[in-house]
Amino acid sequence: MSKRQITVVGGGLVGAAIAYGAARRGLRVRVLDQGDAAFRASRGNFGLVWLSSKGGSMPQYARWTRDAVGLWPQLHAELLELTGVDSGLQQNGGFWLGFSEKEVKARADLLEKIDRQVGNVPYQMMSPSELKDYLPGLGPTVIGGSFGAHDGHANPLMLLRALHAGLQMKGADVITGADVVELQHDAGSEQFTIRASDGQSWKSDRLILAAGLGISKLADQLGILAPVTTTRGQVLITERLKPFLHYPTNKARQTAEGSVQIGSTSEDVGFDDSTTTDKIEGLARRAVATFPALGKAKLVRAWGALRPLTPDGYPIYQSSAQYPGAYVAICHSGVTLAAAHAYVVGPWMSGLMEAPPGFETFQSDRFLDPNASFSHDH
Repeated sequence: MSKRQITVVGGGLVGAAIAYGAARRGLRVRVLDQGDAAFRASRGNFGLVWLSSKGGSMPQYARWTRDAVGLWPQLHAELLELTGVDSGLQQNGGFWLGFSEKEVKARADLLEKIDRQVGNVPYQMMSPSELKDYLPGLGPTVIGGSFGAHDGHANPLMLLRALHAGLQMKGADVITGADVVELQHDAGSEQFTIRASDGQSWKSDRLILAAGLGISKLADQLGILAPVTTTRGQVLITERLKPFLHYPTNKARQTAEGSVQIGSTSEDVGFDDSTTTDKIEGLARRAVATFPALGKAKLVRAWGALRPLTPDGYPIYQSSAQYPGAYVAICHSGVTLAAAHAYVVGPWMSGLMEAPPGFETFQSDRFLDPNASFSHDH
């Protein structure tokens, strides 16, 4: 095992996957995790392993997502064998469902554009009758949809558990309750000093920030621009039902346990992770319109959670020019990209390989143009 110490600040899906990617290569890894006080994005993640429609305005992101979903079966099998924890991966395709001709046409145009620009992002547009061959309980208000053969879903909480179990089995040091507030770099020793709000401190040769919503202030201390806003997602869960939904959709998905997850919203509400009656009612109405049988199902739980979002919705993966050995990783799709974070980003940020081709696209310099405006489709 290398004597050089790597510290990952952030123990959520992104940080844990990157840390696991370093630990599985025999490196000394420490994870500083804020713990249950953190705004866990995994609690609000809908759990889709999704390629369809990703990267409509950034082809490099479509390529990155395509490669990430291709690596997912390997990560699932590896974690299951190593830890015995099942991440819940089912990757036999997924459906996007539309309620109007306008949105179905827009969907078809988007998917055609992505496949043309990137390649190997297959899709199939379907009529209601074709959709019902796969989704027999579909409601009459669905007027069309698309099928993505590479799409699927997983259990975000079990994925996080598997990654943390894998980290322990690979000898990583996972420290919980670490609220990191200060970072310093000593040019002489080329080491970083990491300090927490309770006075604890740690030394490290390499430093990877994957702290989600708390990343901006820490990244500033490393000379890296990391603009992040919040988006709240509200999600509903039904009682366990007899299996009827064998493919994930953008409106609902049935878990391996039988419950149906309904979601999700995307709201700009700051750091408010509460639930609201109007959004819950809206999600429920949409779910019943999509699958009328859900009208008889009991809702057993509803919650809201916050996820990080850059101004254009795309990731930031960047090294610090001012402090060599420091990196930042931010993304909105911690489940979809988990395998690529483990197998590609972890080794890169740990110093085992060069930056992946095309990764300059993901640098935050793209946000420096004062005349630029940004939007996202989340």
